[in-house]
Amino acid sequence: MFSRTTIVILVFALAAGLGLLVAQKFFNDPSARAPQTQAVTLFPQPRALPPFSLQQSDGTQLVPGELQGHWTVVFIGFTFCPDVCPTTLAELAQAQRQWEDLPEGVRPRVLFVSVDPERDTPERAGEYASAFHRDILAATADVPALEAFTRSLSLVFMKVAPPEGAAANQYTIDHSASLAVLDPQARMAGVISPPFDPAAIAADLRLLTGSR
Repeated sequence: MFSRTTIVILVFALAAGLGLLVAQKFFNDPSARAPQTQAVTLFPQPRALPPFSLQQSDGTQLVPGELQGHWTVVFIGFTFCPDVCPTTLAELAQAQRQWEDLPEGVRPRVLFVSVDPERDTPERAGEYASAFHRDILAATADVPALEAFTRSLSLVFMKVAPPEGAAANQYTIDHSASLAVLDPQARMAGVISPPFDPAAIAADLRLLTGSR
């Protein structure tokens, strides 16, 4: 039989072991230290994106390296969008104005990607986006490149034929309304789902920037 002293020692050893396991999980598991965000749903583990190349409004290529160093909110849409796109960009612009005081080197970014390359040139996408906020990045690409890029972000889009009798260029685009969130390593780190709260988005991005 175990003596009383032996039982006490075993209980303390078990408690110490459990405490060590909890401590190891807390210090080794990134999700245990994840910031408490309001609008951004962070993934337990960010995932790397496959290589991509989009054409920016200034004529340069947007590749993964260009997005490193900043948290980035990605929104896909198109300039002929009648409601969701202008509303979302206006809300994101409100959030951007609330983090303008952050240093430029780490300031969060908003990236608008047009999924309508047939009508939206990179220049048109840039002019459209900058009308909401001067710092919004804008880019597009051909359809295969856009499909690969959006798929990597778990976003989708689809061209919808115009109504019967309408001109061929009067089609619309169905697309995801959610926003993808990339971390400073340009990895897919989370999502923001509608409805959007600009103040909460701004607070989360400031928090994430401070915890980098």
